[in-house]
Amino acid sequence: MTDQYAVIGNPIQQSKSPLIHTAFAQATGQDLEYTKIEGQVFAADVDAFRARGGRGLNVTAPFKLDAFAYATERSQAVQLAGAANALKFEGERVMAENFDGVGLVRDVTHNLQRPLRGQRILILGAGGAARGALVPFLAHAPALVVIANRTAAKTAELVDIGRQQGAGADQVRACGYADMAGQQFDLVINATSASLRAELPPVPADVFANGALAYELAYGKGLTPFLRLAQNAGVKQLADGVGMLAEQAAEAFAWWRGVRPDTMAVIEKLTVPLV
Repeated sequence: MTDQYAVIGNPIQQSKSPLIHTAFAQATGQDLEYTKIEGQVFAADVDAFRARGGRGLNVTAPFKLDAFAYATERSQAVQLAGAANALKFEGERVMAENFDGVGLVRDVTHNLQRPLRGQRILILGAGGAARGALVPFLAHAPALVVIANRTAAKTAELVDIGRQQGAGADQVRACGYADMAGQQFDLVINATSASLRAELPPVPADVFANGALAYELAYGKGLTPFLRLAQNAGVKQLADGVGMLAEQAAEAFAWWRGVRPDTMAVIEKLTVPLV
């Protein structure tokens, strides 16, 4: 029998997950069907999917917190992020994972070939994406991770997470957008939702160090206001989140199926020129 997987979200029409996982299944010889679920009431929708024989779900907005609550077992990444983006079902067990952070780090270090050791990293935004990325970044021993956000409480919480992982006061810091003047970073990540509204986060153009990488978590948007700011500031290496999307999908696929697919064909197929 063909195994059933899906992505749940609302809206969901724009999701590339079926394309990605179908390609992974074909490349690895896995017998599975992957569909979309436009969620209404999360728990009821997931119960119905499991009753139809569903084996696993990817979870996207606005249901990542619901997935956290629905799970019976949560990985450390899920507990730290406070959210889940993948579920696996085995009988009554509902296991939750969050692969966003590890997917981002793999895209940066493997696909874009940017080592993180000793680097100065700026994360714009303190939402779920930033929470998921912090610990995987710290595992690569950067010199500094700064989280910039309008809300001080959210950044303070992320700093506390960093401290719990053994990061010193000189390695993880929080700041407001107005406090970034005069600071420069080797990797600047836009983890805000500004690009989804074609807006620019309030970041000064001089935060980009010589040879910096500007990384936009949104994907398929072309040259967003954030990436245009970086380009105008002289940044040569620009990237959007398509690689992160593919890499976190590959992690989920490997978790479900026991084989990790190569991602490059999918990344090439989904890449939109940054012009």
